[in-house]
Amino acid sequence: EMLFKILISLLFINITISFIRVNKLNAFTIKKLNNNNSNQLIDEPSIRIGHGFDIHRLIEGTKLVIGGVTIPYHLGADAHSDGDALYHCVVDAILGALNLPDIGQIFPDNDPKWKGADSSIFMIEAYNRMIERGYRISNLDVTLILQSPKVKDIKPSMKENIVKLLHTADNRVNIKARTHEKVDSIGESKSYACHAVVLLEKIK
Repeated sequence: EMLFKILISLLFINITISFIRVNKLNAFTIKKLNNNNSNQLIDEPSIRIGHGFDIHRLIEGTKLVIGGVTIPYHLGADAHSDGDALYHCVVDAILGALNLPDIGQIFPDNDPKWKGADSSIFMIEAYNRMIERGYRISNLDVTLILQSPKVKDIKPSMKENIVKLLHTADNRVNIKARTHEKVDSIGESKSYACHAVVLLEKIK
């Protein structure tokens, strides 16, 4: 009977030791996996996607600049800078893709330095930050929403400006324009807006 108790005790000790070893091994494995995952998260992904949006009221007494093109029109953008909503939303899309602060934080609208500023300055800054992180434009899709004026004949010039500022190819940039079917302030030509979606790819 004593021998039986000793054997049972030894068996229990072996089971306990094995359990401790397994737990230590599991803990080590989990820690290693967590470290690997952390390293993977630190590494820059091969692609990044960003979205930008901007809207400006249209008022008398200011110029209307869209996509770097000054458009003859009786209304212009009510803005701190030149009010180029197309450039602004492209900048925000790039900054968003890079997980950076938005355009309003980098270029505050209460800073006199940016009063009436040419928005190409913002585009150049966004491009420089993109290149510093090792990315380039894979695809940029822009949707301009305004009731008037019509921009069908001006879109090629807008596209050309974007291609030059972002040092990319013509086939990587697309600009679409549509009305707002006379709905709300945009449809009543009291404002205009723009959306942009950008796909950035890592430069190999």
